[in-house]
Amino acid sequence: MKKAIVMGASSGIGRSVALMLLKEGWHVGVAARRAEALEEIRREFPGQVSTAVIDITEPCATQCLEDMISEMGGMDLYFHSSGYGRHNMSLDTAVEERTVMTNAIGFTRMVDTAYRHFMLSGKKGHIAVISSIAGTKGLGAAPSYSATKRFQWTYVEALEQQARMNVADITFTDIRPGFVDTDFIEGQKYPMLLDKDKVAKKIIAALKNRRRSVTIDFRYTILCFFWRLLPSWLWRRMRVC
Repeated sequence: MKKAIVMGASSGIGRSVALMLLKEGWHVGVAARRAEALEEIRREFPGQVSTAVIDITEPCATQCLEDMISEMGGMDLYFHSSGYGRHNMSLDTAVEERTVMTNAIGFTRMVDTAYRHFMLSGKKGHIAVISSIAGTKGLGAAPSYSATKRFQWTYVEALEQQARMNVADITFTDIRPGFVDTDFIEGQKYPMLLDKDKVAKKIIAALKNRRRSVTIDFRYTILCFFWRLLPSWLWRRMRVC
């Protein structure tokens, strides 16, 4: 039985991906801050689920993930779906700091732990992360969010290069969805909202095909293409949510 750990499995895309992996017969370690939501998954798939309460913004998160990997007897896939971000036109420092703690520091802790496990075990592994199309350009409405998503793009790219330098058999998948209809957006109105279950199906397909990166969906692929074409002087003058 293949084994996966899904970080951020209590809701949204992470939960949908975890459920789909379970339905395909995987043993899945579900991790998040909310124990009750994780127990619901365990009850639905008895004998197929391991759970761990992990807050990736806490220094102990690294040890918690290592303990979970050990408890499961290893893993084949690490799926990172834990993130934070808000519109922040007032530049509330608390929002910016929480975003950086979650999307940069917490992200680094968890992905590094998964990377070290695969490298030191010498076994084939797969690290997949949910980043965002927000990494394409700096978004004035969400400065730290777009900056940390670009950080994630670059970090995964660097780890992939390091894995090759270390002759480690690790596959990386960077998943870049557009706006997804989850609790994460807290009722804010966005254009081209995506259904989380449909997004999860596309993610599962990308994982099976071991895609290096995937933008979800095609409308956002087109949008990002044109974003990249815009000169910096014009982008700075635009109002982009």
